[in-house]
Amino acid sequence: MKKGRRAFLQSGLVGGFAAAVAPRMRMEIIETRKRPESLPEVSAFELEEVTIAELQEGMTVGKYTARGIAEKYLARIAALDKHGPAVNSVIEVNPDALALAEEADKQRKQNGARGPLHGIPVLIKDNIDTADKMMTTAGSLALVGSKVPKDSMVAQKLREAGVVILGKTNLSEWANIRSRRSTSGWSGRGGQTKNPYALDRNPCGSSSGSGAATSANFETDGSIVCPSSANGLVGIKPTVGLVSRSGIIPISHSQDGAGPMCRTVRDAAIVLGALTGADSEDSTTAESHGKSYTDYTKFLKADGLRGARIGVVRKTFGFMDAVDKVMEAALEAMKKEGAILVDPVEIETAGKWSETELTIFMYELKADLNAYLARPGFSAPVKTLKDIIEFNERSREKEMPYFGQDFFLKAEEKGPLSSKEYMEALEKNHQLARKEGIDATMEKHDLDALVGPTGGPAWLTDLVDGDHFGGGSSAAAAVAGYPNVTVPAGFVFGMPVGISFFGRAWSEPVLIRLAYAFEQATKVRKAPKFLPSVNLHG
Repeated sequence: MKKGRRAFLQSGLVGGFAAAVAPRMRMEIIETRKRPESLPEVSAFELEEVTIAELQEGMTVGKYTARGIAEKYLARIAALDKHGPAVNSVIEVNPDALALAEEADKQRKQNGARGPLHGIPVLIKDNIDTADKMMTTAGSLALVGSKVPKDSMVAQKLREAGVVILGKTNLSEWANIRSRRSTSGWSGRGGQTKNPYALDRNPCGSSSGSGAATSANFETDGSIVCPSSANGLVGIKPTVGLVSRSGIIPISHSQDGAGPMCRTVRDAAIVLGALTGADSEDSTTAESHGKSYTDYTKFLKADGLRGARIGVVRKTFGFMDAVDKVMEAALEAMKKEGAILVDPVEIETAGKWSETELTIFMYELKADLNAYLARPGFSAPVKTLKDIIEFNERSREKEMPYFGQDFFLKAEEKGPLSSKEYMEALEKNHQLARKEGIDATMEKHDLDALVGPTGGPAWLTDLVDGDHFGGGSSAAAAVAGYPNVTVPAGFVFGMPVGISFFGRAWSEPVLIRLAYAFEQATKVRKAPKFLPSVNLHG
């Protein structure tokens, strides 16, 4: 099993879903290719690195309009996503985007702004239902032409907040759960997405298109942990149940989660607040009652690290010397800001869930995907996982030119969720990752949060042998269904790497406070330059 598969199956708001498989080490066989010798031409962009608050202020004083902002981003997508460096992160532009922007301007003039996201352009991942002229396909040709009965709750919440849905982003097909040898950022419908920091490198994760698009300044927010780290972004993977998953093409209801990926912690906090709330179509959200907020910006404190007890999970380090160096600098920055580091701490159950985790995913993939496809009012050429498998076989040249569908085949063999094997595996993993894992570790050392490297620098995209993960810290929080916030921590040969703050269920306010204070103390984020390849000498 590929090491770190969990990290890039994690999904987001504007992202996809969480999942993973047990780790396995293997030799790397990098595809030989001719690299570009010159830099693609990239013009200056008026809105580069602009924040949600700056756009909102600009619209308030009349400097910008929502339509004008949307036009600028659409032009940016045309120039850099479809031409020039051809990042290929946007799978479909919303044909109604400018009309939506004009309506936002009209509403602002008549009634004022609905809130901090009014008129802000957003790209959402192509597994999030939108009942408009765009499709929802999870990057698969099997769902081309499908029609959803209504907006997903995420899309509904965004529309209620006044955002302009600019389009949909490419993703790793089926959120990277089709095969153990998949290549992140590739889909049959969308092709291969590139990393904007070095175009021959991988954007990482199921939400790779969201990561590349956000980092490249095509929009203001996007997806989650692995793609956030690889693309120099802030990502918040919330506690399972904080944000509804209804109307999002599923992998695993025990780990799936939608959340924001943005260029700053403040922007991510703004978006998260717009997404929370109970949903009768996602029963897990009932658990968020009294534990969620509609405004997470009130937890942003520049001195938020002072006095915080943070456990350093050393066993997530050591997979790359250069990453360890970045992490040590990050830990020093925290100490200077007054954090109390408990170093090291150990999650004693770490790794003990790997085998049963895959079992859970296979059961839930079949049950959840079949339920999604069988919804009343949903129209698609395929009705079950079995239909998708058969479609892929018939369309092998377009759907499986690089890797197969071994996970789909394995999932199709599984029985119902009432199976003893599934129920025992789920109970065991929750016990290991929650009570005996994160909860026990934090209680033992009286901690506010745990930290570890989110992952290493992006690897070379390899369509021959698939992804090449090095390491990371996302496993425990993913299996537990607990929150994880990643923040840019530094660079390795010009490629960004992030640090993760994770902790107990519903601890988003604490994690956001710590992440914001770290971000303000370090200010690591730099915009990508669309280099053809990594500069090893500069």
